[in-house]
Amino acid sequence: MQEFQSNFLKFVIDHEILRFGEFTLKSGRISPYFFNAGLFNTGEKLSFLAKCYADAIAESRLDFDVLFGPAYKGIPLVTATAMALVNQHGINKPYCFNRKEAKVHGEGGSIVGADLTGNVLIIDDVITAGTAIREAVEIITSCGAKLCGIAVAMDRQERGTGKLSAIQEIEENYQIRVVSIITLQNIVDYLKATNSESLQQHLDAVVAYRTEYGV
Repeated sequence: MQEFQSNFLKFVIDHEILRFGEFTLKSGRISPYFFNAGLFNTGEKLSFLAKCYADAIAESRLDFDVLFGPAYKGIPLVTATAMALVNQHGINKPYCFNRKEAKVHGEGGSIVGADLTGNVLIIDDVITAGTAIREAVEIITSCGAKLCGIAVAMDRQERGTGKLSAIQEIEENYQIRVVSIITLQNIVDYLKATNSESLQQHLDAVVAYRTEYGV
């Protein structure tokens, strides 16, 4: 596990963005953990998240021309990540995001920021069914650009109705790489290594869930 990953896990646990217990998911599965990316809702939390995105992207060595944040959640994420990339790693890349409804006055159009051209890296929080990504890909291709990768905060490494996870399906369908700050396996490893008894008590349940539903 990279240092930025262990720092990220400590942060999200301390701020209860990642919680342990029993949580009923939309799929009906009972999960022993819950990651709520919507709780990155202060300047401090968003700044930390963006730094971790930048670390994961730099570590991945993905080659991209522009960052794209799908509206609405992706807008603050892509903006903060673009700043963190240049501040932390000296990677100065243009960024843009889309409007849900095209603007008919002023400069018009549905894309705000840099031109959506070349190889595009999407910044999003999590991938569940992949519907939002498909919509983003339609926007990217309609501008003549090409999706080259996606960066997310967490990969649940959990299969859907088939043998693959949503992320694996996207990687296979679009022949791209999805970069994540952390994975479910990172959570397992963190719980194994921690000295906190209150956290260690959740290890067996998380491992069992990973065994039953993991990919």
